[in-house]
Amino acid sequence: MSGGGRFGKLANGKRKKCDIVIRIISSKDSLMAKPVPAVQPIELDCAADDIALQMTRWLSHLRAERRLSPKTSEAYSRDLRQCLVFLCEHWGTRVTLARFAALEASDVRAFMAMRRADEIGSRSLMRALAGLRSFGRFLEREGKGNVGALSAIRAPKIGKSLPKPIQMAAAKRFVDADERAGETRDPWIWARDAAVMALLYGSGLRISEALGLKRRDVPLPGAGDVLIVTGKGNKTRMVPVLQNVLALVQDYVAMCPHPLPPEGPIFVGARGGPLSPRIIQLTMERLRGALGVPDSATPHALRHSFATHLLTRGGDLRAIQELLGHASLSTTQIYTGIDTERLLEVYRNAHPRS
Repeated sequence: MSGGGRFGKLANGKRKKCDIVIRIISSKDSLMAKPVPAVQPIELDCAADDIALQMTRWLSHLRAERRLSPKTSEAYSRDLRQCLVFLCEHWGTRVTLARFAALEASDVRAFMAMRRADEIGSRSLMRALAGLRSFGRFLEREGKGNVGALSAIRAPKIGKSLPKPIQMAAAKRFVDADERAGETRDPWIWARDAAVMALLYGSGLRISEALGLKRRDVPLPGAGDVLIVTGKGNKTRMVPVLQNVLALVQDYVAMCPHPLPPEGPIFVGARGGPLSPRIIQLTMERLRGALGVPDSATPHALRHSFATHLLTRGGDLRAIQELLGHASLSTTQIYTGIDTERLLEVYRNAHPRS
């Protein structure tokens, strides 16, 4: 190749077809990529400037290149800060990059034991270890040291806990606006809450995904039957939406007293600002007593119920994985355990020799 850069040419001087495709895709990706907010320089009393600088660069790497969600990046940052604070007290001196690279397995175990003493659960400990390992791998790639002690630590065991779905009849009542008819709140607010919960149960959305929808993302009843949602790691997926769910959303839009521009969020708070997930959580707390359902009936339980009820009625596990936006099928397979438990319960109650 001569004068073609990284794109090749044929003998007649024309670009190769594959090069044209690459250039088109690259241009499209650059146009569609969302800007990632810059990470502010980190200042730590417990650590030297050299490790604070690498921590800042690592967080930028997580957001810009790894495309981790802001919540995951924030959790990793918090876990690393807690570890550095502990090491500063443990060693009796500020943590430098060279000292951190020489970390020993006993130091990591001491940190994990301190966190366990604070009654931190196994899942949080596993996440903390994952964050520390991610930082260690980043330092190794950057040629700043090899923190081998982090690989020598075994992750804590996590007991298998099955999601607790809501019974089908109760789930339907949660998304019924008539259940809120006696409330003192404005009718448009309980219509809004019913529409949000209908999306959680009817399309299996996470609450962050439902509240992240813009008005232009939601078709009018009869004008479409799919939603494009943005999930964890800014990954988008297509999910079906029922017409009666779209009708609930449209009822709310018609009653909402605040302007809802196409590019703005479709669900807003009482003053017209972004709707907090906590509002939906409180709504479900109020309804739990009226409907006689356990405390496990949360907004996320509606998403669990969506998956469980699909599987119970013969839904394909791979299809459910795509609908939920799970990166791994093993995450979706927990719902097979729920279905098996239900079948065993029916067997124990119905079999004459049980």
